[in-house]
Amino acid sequence: MALILVTGASSGLGRHTADALADQGHDVVVHVRNRARLPGAEDSARWKGVLTGDLADLDQIRETARQADGFGRFDSVVHNAGTMRTPEAGTVNTVAPYLLTALMGKPARLIYLSSSMHRSGSTDLRRLTAGTATYEDSKLWVTALAFALASRWEGTSSHAVDPGWVPTRMGGPGAPDDLAAGYETQAWLATHPDVTPSTGGYWYHRRTQAPHPVCRDEDFQARLLQALHRHTGVPLT
Repeated sequence: MALILVTGASSGLGRHTADALADQGHDVVVHVRNRARLPGAEDSARWKGVLTGDLADLDQIRETARQADGFGRFDSVVHNAGTMRTPEAGTVNTVAPYLLTALMGKPARLIYLSSSMHRSGSTDLRRLTAGTATYEDSKLWVTALAFALASRWEGTSSHAVDPGWVPTRMGGPGAPDDLAAGYETQAWLATHPDVTPSTGGYWYHRRTQAPHPVCRDEDFQARLLQALHRHTGVPLT
């Protein structure tokens, strides 16, 4: 049985991921923007705990990390929370995963939600602090963050997942990909004892694919980490 955190778990892929893990008997801590958004939030038999915080706000991200550390060291953290809206996309999709990762105790496994749209993102990191980052930018950056951690944090595996274009509130009812396939990879990566590659994979429906080459570029990774450090005031140790 593993202790697992899933962010953005009020609905959509996050809720399905959390439900799948809870159904497997794991201790699941769910994060939501506010408690009223989570049906069954008071079901103590279902969830190990509930974290609340708006991940578009730096102070609330820090508070969410503080709440998370109250549960001790997580076995796995699934950074699922996301938005397609500008200007929130850069903060919710990239800054929040970075800051939570930097402030929380190191888990055994990290899973970051990417998107096939990351391939059209920009490497202009000035957009991060200017609040002009698009969804595509933020997903390029968080994918690079996943690979940066894979090479820097010994003892912690780190992966990025493209869930596909699935019929959630974000994806819309006409999305063509399979919803179950959109969350099963995250649950599998969070718990399976034998994943190959063990770290640094870019996954789509349990198969690895090639991400945008810049995501694996060590110079870009270093520039991204420096930009996130400057923006948040928190280094990635």
